[in-house]
Amino acid sequence: MNLRLAKDKTIKGVFLTLTLLSLFIVVLIIVGLYHKSGPILEKNSLWSMLSSDVWRPFKGKFGFLPFIMGTLYVTLVAIVIALPLSLFTSIYLSEYAHKRVKQILNPLVDLLSGIPPVVYGVWGVLVVVPFIQDHLAPHFIDYSSGYSTLAGGIILAIMIFPLIINILGEVFSTVPQGLREASFSIGATKWQTVKFVVLKKAKPGIVAAIVLAISRAFGETIAVLMVCGNIPQTPHSLFDGSYPLPALIANNYGEMLSIPMYDSALMLAALILFVIIFLFNAISRYILMRLERRLN
Repeated sequence: MNLRLAKDKTIKGVFLTLTLLSLFIVVLIIVGLYHKSGPILEKNSLWSMLSSDVWRPFKGKFGFLPFIMGTLYVTLVAIVIALPLSLFTSIYLSEYAHKRVKQILNPLVDLLSGIPPVVYGVWGVLVVVPFIQDHLAPHFIDYSSGYSTLAGGIILAIMIFPLIINILGEVFSTVPQGLREASFSIGATKWQTVKFVVLKKAKPGIVAAIVLAISRAFGETIAVLMVCGNIPQTPHSLFDGSYPLPALIANNYGEMLSIPMYDSALMLAALILFVIIFLFNAISRYILMRLERRLN
């Protein structure tokens, strides 16, 4: 008996140690990024860099506003495109599709998640960018190269499709079948059951899926880098080029470090991206807790 208790305490201690180690790694990342950002923070105020849109490294001017706005705009476009399509797809697969249809479509959705990001980027350069340049943009503006915020958002939306669909599929499967049958028993249609029972019960899970998708979208690099234009400006329309923070880091780290303060600026960009994702997840977690309390 004492041996069993000793094993239980040992396993508990090991799990606690591994948990603390995971948290320590996160803290270590923050401390490391902050330490590497020290030189530029000593010469420039953080607010002046965050609020400035002037990016001239050779003159020592590092304005991060265009990159922050580019990150937010591309991610917003991706979520606006991906969320309704993914939600309706998940509802169909969970509530309407025949078993044979599920057996065909589910592996295809999983296949999308396994395609390397660079393949999406190449497809975007060959298909999405020319389509925007030749067929879509002329209806709204005089000229667009096609390398734009919209192109980055479309590619990013396709990349997060499988993540949202798979999570929502799991969420809908956790809704008790008895709730559906009770809804049918009082004369509700299939759609009314989905709308007023399934979606309402799954609301916290839907929010969680959106949070995970946005977190994934914030950090995506290669595919977005290839189609968004990489222009350090705040985009004023969907057809303007943009330069998200991950693309800035991936494009320049290791190549432009001969410029004074450039390596520190890139580390600060990484720290800003980390903080944005952290704050977004914290706010989303608070909203999720409020939803769970209302439903319970």
